[in-house]
Amino acid sequence: MVIDPIEPPDIEPPDSTPVTKELAHRTVDTDVFPTRWCRISETRFRFTAHWPAVHTFFHPVDDRHQDPMIVGETLRQASMVLAHAEFGAPDDTHFVMYDLTVFTDPSALLLSDAAEPVEIDVVCSEIRRRGRGLHSMRTTMEFRRAGRLVARGTGSTACTSPLAYRRLRAQRLTAPVTHLPLPPGIAPEVAGRARAEDVVLAPAGRPGVWRLRVDTGHPVLFPRPNDHVPGMVLFEAARQAATAASGRHPFLPRAMTATFARYAELDTPCWIQTQVLDEEPGQVTVRVEGRQEGKSVFSATLTCAQPARVRSLS
Repeated sequence: MVIDPIEPPDIEPPDSTPVTKELAHRTVDTDVFPTRWCRISETRFRFTAHWPAVHTFFHPVDDRHQDPMIVGETLRQASMVLAHAEFGAPDDTHFVMYDLTVFTDPSALLLSDAAEPVEIDVVCSEIRRRGRGLHSMRTTMEFRRAGRLVARGTGSTACTSPLAYRRLRAQRLTAPVTHLPLPPGIAPEVAGRARAEDVVLAPAGRPGVWRLRVDTGHPVLFPRPNDHVPGMVLFEAARQAATAASGRHPFLPRAMTATFARYAELDTPCWIQTQVLDEEPGQVTVRVEGRQEGKSVFSATLTCAQPARVRSLS
């Protein structure tokens, strides 16, 4: 997917509004990355965000670079803020992510710049209403730090009322809750993580295939009870699988695209399959698919421009 550039507005933004953890659907303030926003027009907004140098989950990927996945998480949070505060989605709305695409400039995601605020220009499109509320929309964002373009991203999100969600998920919500035992993960360095508790892949006994490792007690990946695997867990699984399959360390994706076909359930194994495509000079592309009960749950493509390679330990 190609994301059209956003032309920055010529006008000076008005006073901004603080982002709360409730609007961003987080339970801890330190997990909220957008800090303030203001309205530019009916469909354009500007956020200020902070990407900390130290975070409990979004660790630096090496001694120089911040985690590119923080771009996708910031896009997700900002989209929900706007859905609630600007487009009338009630507090109890269930959000469904259809797709997410992020392009980054890894050379601009430097730890040395972490103290600089991130300015985000947002355009909302494909807006569909349900009464006075919101049915779905697409958000497209450009991220700049100290005037330099750091990343672009876009994602489409649907809003579901609690009643509609209960109808949609009736079979799962009425069945006894049975979570699969948490299996040991692959080595953190193979997955590109610093801590074993942040690994979302487990060995599957087949080359290029892993089992999704779902820790529902993880404070960042599962900040609140859920009846399915959140989309950002699947996005992280795609990044870890691409890292493990390619042997690149650090895996600094400059392009990440994911589409989500159905809910990933908690009581059935989800298999993460990879295909490393022919490498071009200085980069590698990995296709990732998550499958559950023989059906595709999500698919993703990640391209990394980092040439260093380490031996796989899985």
